[in-house]
Amino acid sequence: MAAKTRPKSDAPDASDRVSRIREGVTAAILEHRLLPGTKLGEDEIGDIYGASRTLVRTALQQLAHEGIVNIEKNRGAFVARPTPADAREVFEARRLIEPTIVDHAIDAASPAWLDRLQRHLAEEREAELRGDARASVRLSGEFHRLVAEMSGHSIYLGFLKELIARSSLIILLYRRHDTPACGTDHHAGIVAAIRKRDREAARAQMLSHLTEIEAELFLKDPAADELRLVDVLGA
Repeated sequence: MAAKTRPKSDAPDASDRVSRIREGVTAAILEHRLLPGTKLGEDEIGDIYGASRTLVRTALQQLAHEGIVNIEKNRGAFVARPTPADAREVFEARRLIEPTIVDHAIDAASPAWLDRLQRHLAEEREAELRGDARASVRLSGEFHRLVAEMSGHSIYLGFLKELIARSSLIILLYRRHDTPACGTDHHAGIVAAIRKRDREAARAQMLSHLTEIEAELFLKDPAADELRLVDVLGA
């Protein structure tokens, strides 16, 4: 008996289906299950989510607008492959907005939010101890998103979600293999400063943390040090 495929429909939950596709692709990128340069076939994604090509195309176009996906004429959609210059711009943007996000988070800090952050830190440590690299990467990004949610600033949250997804691709491409993607000790220090409502320390911790992540990346422009065959193969 042939396996049944999900019916493809644009109504009545078109926006929900587009959101599910976007969230599914983004989550796979955050967990490094989708690698930079991976082709995102419209038909295959449509089969997975039971969505028409129109809805899949809409989701991919939204992701392309956020810089997470590249759409190439006559070739289709691919997971973006950020350059070293892109990486520097992403971390510059994060250093500009995340200290301010922390300020807003301190203003909005409540026992419930602080407990939630503490539970998240425990999840990060557990993933680290069991050597679950995918979970560690996902949870690291979620920590920064949680702080932004805590801040209550919807515009910053929207910006940061995009930057986190881009950062995941950047870390996957350029991280040195002997360094962690995002240290749990740094996150614990940020939470401690928020708990104490110490703005100066929280901002400094966040800036130091983001600077260190970027410093641990091997950001080298391929064209900057292009080798000539004569130099490599010549006598």
